[in-house]
Amino acid sequence: MKQPGFFDVEERFARLSGLGDQLEAFSRTVDFEVFRPDLEKALAYSDGSKGGRPPFDAVLMFKILVIQTLNNLSDERTEYLINDRLSFMRFLGLGLSDRVPDAKTVWLFRERLTQAGAIERLFDRFDATLRNAGYLPMSGQILDATLVAAPKQRNTNAEKADLRAGRIPEDWQDKPSKLSHKDRHARWTLKFTKAKRQDDGSMPATDLAIPFFGYKSHVSIDRKFRFIRKWKTTDAAASDGARLREGLLDKTNTASTVWADTAYRSKANEDFMDKEGFVSKVHRKKPHLKPMPRHIQRSNAGKSVIRSRVEHVFADQKSQTGLFIRTVGIIRATMRIGLANIVYTMRRFLFLERISTAA
Repeated sequence: MKQPGFFDVEERFARLSGLGDQLEAFSRTVDFEVFRPDLEKALAYSDGSKGGRPPFDAVLMFKILVIQTLNNLSDERTEYLINDRLSFMRFLGLGLSDRVPDAKTVWLFRERLTQAGAIERLFDRFDATLRNAGYLPMSGQILDATLVAAPKQRNTNAEKADLRAGRIPEDWQDKPSKLSHKDRHARWTLKFTKAKRQDDGSMPATDLAIPFFGYKSHVSIDRKFRFIRKWKTTDAAASDGARLREGLLDKTNTASTVWADTAYRSKANEDFMDKEGFVSKVHRKKPHLKPMPRHIQRSNAGKSVIRSRVEHVFADQKSQTGLFIRTVGIIRATMRIGLANIVYTMRRFLFLERISTAA
């Protein structure tokens, strides 16, 4: 087998471009340099005066996190595929002879950003880029939440009671290795799913309640462009509705209308939105032990046409990037969900830019 030459590599790159390399589209459309100031501030590397191997470029490492999130990769698999795939190398600006960060380096980089709480600033930085490109939040906003699974914990009833009370179980306190593998922030909840029609054509009287362990991703998207504008991470058992009053509403949207499902319908939320100048289009709940009035049914149906757009965001994140929490603790879960939100917004930006160019 002959040794690959420069023109052989260039020809392979040209073929990848012709086949539609998504990462090449990312490089062409997203200016990753805008993240550099926030990355360098969060990392706070030394000036190198004390010697040692210099760190990898911060933007290159952030682009590796984007690759990870896009493809739902572990650190070890990320290291392997960067060495293996020309498309990954081109996206990162690496040549065949360049040094590639190993799995431990990727983990340390992400951990440093996590502990610095940098993900919110990185998200806001890209949101500012969207606004500068003309994608202002318009036409109101839609709120919703989705459950994000985490590895199940095998705890005793006593340990669960301690965790719910905010205490560290006594048996864990003198076992640091065990404590480091225990997720004390994720919670169990019930996920309700519509019952399916039986083989005989009948419908069960109640929906299915499935136990679920993990976290919850809360988002607010703008109705016009469907970008995520505000987001928050909580444990899976946290109430959806209470998050509305915790910074999930975007006051910069050009319209004041807010759409959400019945989980967000409460007197406290309605009063809050009225006070803050928002117009509620939140679904109304069915009266207890009474049939739903016809006019409310029609009103809710009209709202659902708009509100359902937020479901596409969660479907995209779970089907395209396999959103799942592999780490331990809510700080790392926030980092994972924040990266998923940035990558979703980038992919949405690529889509809208492609439509704009074709039009």
